[in-house]
Amino acid sequence: MEKPFILHMLTTAKNLSPFDVNMALDAGWVSAIPYTNVEPSEVQGLVQDAIFSRSLKSLKKTGIFIGGRDTKQAMDMLKAAQHAMVPPFEVSVFADPSGAFTTAAGMVAAVEKELGDKFNTTLEGKNILALGGTGPVGQAAAVIAAQAGANVRIIGRQLEKAQNIADMCSDEFGDGKIKVTAGADADKAEYIKTADVVFATGAAGIELLSAALIASAPQLKVAADVNAVPPAGIAGVSAFDNGTAIAGSNSGAVGIGALAIGNVKYQTQNRLLKMMLETDKPVYLHFEHAFAVARAYIQSSAK
Repeated sequence: MEKPFILHMLTTAKNLSPFDVNMALDAGWVSAIPYTNVEPSEVQGLVQDAIFSRSLKSLKKTGIFIGGRDTKQAMDMLKAAQHAMVPPFEVSVFADPSGAFTTAAGMVAAVEKELGDKFNTTLEGKNILALGGTGPVGQAAAVIAAQAGANVRIIGRQLEKAQNIADMCSDEFGDGKIKVTAGADADKAEYIKTADVVFATGAAGIELLSAALIASAPQLKVAADVNAVPPAGIAGVSAFDNGTAIAGSNSGAVGIGALAIGNVKYQTQNRLLKMMLETDKPVYLHFEHAFAVARAYIQSSAK
């Protein structure tokens, strides 16, 4: 009897995301098995139960997905899963908490494309504001953009929290090789004066960048909003915008909306889930791999 493709899906949350289950099955996994309320300390046992219950041949049809709500926790669980492997008993693992890694990758890759197409430049050296950036998507986007050479500032309502998140992004995710800074929401009128790019990654239905602030931004090039729930996170940017000129921008800035970003996110997650199915050697996937795949998808779509 042919063994099925089984994806063991771990989350620290009460429920597993139906979005991730649909994505897994649509990518070719036959069974998506949920494990909810998982404690990080339980990862080793769950992983080893998975790898020792199948032959080496069947292990190629076995994978682990890590969800949850916390980016650092998901990365720690990914590392714990990798350390729990006993080669040659080893399977692929993919971390994407709250879809944050693939969403952030899609957003940064889409922004990078607009910078190249509309302004003949790159992320290197650009000043980026991550508004509402203390959440999972903002954190991942900040790290991805900083690794690409941008100067990223995470903006939050509470400066102390924003600073703690920025330090975590620099030290934990960036391995100390990048420097993400922080700022208070109350000061964004000053920061916007030198911003080239804005990421709006806050809670749904909250405007983070007003029309007045857009008009006051002399070098703003691209503004990207992951919020699809009215009102828009960025004034004048609709969910359908994809490199569309922002009305009222004196710098000729263009906007990227949630649905345009969501398409790249969808394609990225689909490709990473398929990568787990098709690889001969186990892979351990997170935000860096998501960005590489998002970039590749955008480049192939432009041909």
